[in-house]
Amino acid sequence: MIDNSRMTALRRGMLEPLVLAALEERQLYPAEILTALREADFPVQEGTLYPLLTKLGREGAVMHEWRESSSGPPRKYFSITSEGEQQLSEFKAYWATLTQTIQRIGEGP
Repeated sequence: MIDNSRMTALRRGMLEPLVLAALEERQLYPAEILTALREADFPVQEGTLYPLLTKLGREGAVMHEWRESSSGPPRKYFSITSEGEQQLSEFKAYWATLTQTIQRIGEGP
């Protein structure tokens, strides 16, 4: 990803839908979400993820459950809710529209 201060606001805005996308197929605990984002070359800090998961939980976009872990204390696994799926779907549609707009403008007259 481009390391440029101009992109900081864009990255901040992208974090929420990317977290929802990470949870689209399966439940994950926060360390797995961080790994998924980092493997996709999206820079994210642990200290940014936890408040976002709390916010998404308050909004009803994600829910969590505690599970026992074989390698330590229980882990909090997050999953996307139907509200979160709706938010993600709306974001994907909007993103497709933005992409088309950028392409049209770039083509010129």
